[in-house]
Amino acid sequence: MNLPFRIARRYFLSRNKRSFISIIALIAMVGVGVGTMSMVVVLSVFNGMEDLNRQIFKTFDADIKITPVEGRRFAVSDSLLKAVQTTNGVSLVTQVIEDNALARYNDLQTIVRLKGVDSTFEQRGQLDTALIEGSLRLRTPNGTQYAVISEGVRNSLLISLEDYLTPLELWYPRNDRRTLNLTAPDAFNQVSVRPGGTFFIESRYDDYVIAPLSVVASLLQYDNERTSLEIQLKPGATPGSVLQRLKKAIGPDFLVQDRDSLNADLLRAIRVEKLFVTITLSMIILVAAINIFFSLSMLAIEKKSDVAMLYAMGATPGLVRRIFLAEGAIVALTGAVVGLLGGIGLCWLQQQYGLVSMGMVSSLVDAYPVKLDLGDVLLTGLIIILITITVSYIPARRAAKSGQFVRVG
Repeated sequence: MNLPFRIARRYFLSRNKRSFISIIALIAMVGVGVGTMSMVVVLSVFNGMEDLNRQIFKTFDADIKITPVEGRRFAVSDSLLKAVQTTNGVSLVTQVIEDNALARYNDLQTIVRLKGVDSTFEQRGQLDTALIEGSLRLRTPNGTQYAVISEGVRNSLLISLEDYLTPLELWYPRNDRRTLNLTAPDAFNQVSVRPGGTFFIESRYDDYVIAPLSVVASLLQYDNERTSLEIQLKPGATPGSVLQRLKKAIGPDFLVQDRDSLNADLLRAIRVEKLFVTITLSMIILVAAINIFFSLSMLAIEKKSDVAMLYAMGATPGLVRRIFLAEGAIVALTGAVVGLLGGIGLCWLQQQYGLVSMGMVSSLVDAYPVKLDLGDVLLTGLIIILITITVSYIPARRAAKSGQFVRVG
């Protein structure tokens, strides 16, 4: 710390010492303001990304999903279905069979994620906003079986919804053979469905084929077994409370998860990134606030005689420390208030007008999503207060001691 004080004394001997202190304080104010504005904007972008991912999950994933604790499948009994359907808050219960399968169309083939659902899936209406072609229908009154395919599967197999003569073939290995010879004619079960609609959400759902439950159960030889039960809640129902009631109703043999739990890894990754960005921006604000330390140190040297006069008038060391702390707070909080207002204003402009676009034609939204959270604003303010106290305390304490020394001498 000796070098800054030597530089300070050199400037204090010149005529421009006061203007120099003012410039240092102004730099500190601008630095704190820019850092504060950056923190508000960046944290709001992370909130917007988390909210956007939740909207994506809501398009495809169920409100609550029930799966077996052990194994991949479980038998669905009437008593189990009744226990789930009569739980307060439950609106629809969809029986699901999900597994990998081979899809063929003309001379092309690819591995897909096959999902068999019963008639309640169409009533949920989740994929309505994601459909880009065709309709969300899985069967017709005359018995025709349809499949709703993702855009990734359609592009891989070059499927045309207008071609009514070429079916989509689904293949799955038979599980009743002791030794599986993939070249044998009877090694695979095979069913045919007609592509009826195409949906697009994002890449993680780009290998799905959704087909009627009876078709998938026949292909996979599941009989009355299912891989999961998907639940849609009634309007106004709280997922957490319904989840607890379901756990009590169906017992410990089943895993009951809400939508956030199903996507916990991705949401956790977003929060961890947000935490590290918060720490990084706090360090940047701290570096900017170091100028407050230097300006207060210079001010303490310049006002040494004035502090001694205050002591002569009966001032205490605590009062002198508070004066210098208040000086640092004025500089830091002025920058913080300007930064907060600037950050809130930028977030509002982004929400209203989408100033910064995603820059990708295939993106789900045109502009970066932002969501202003009061908790983030309060956290930013708290960080500024802690930084201000940290960088102002040492100069304030030195000013109090220095004034005492002059008074005694």
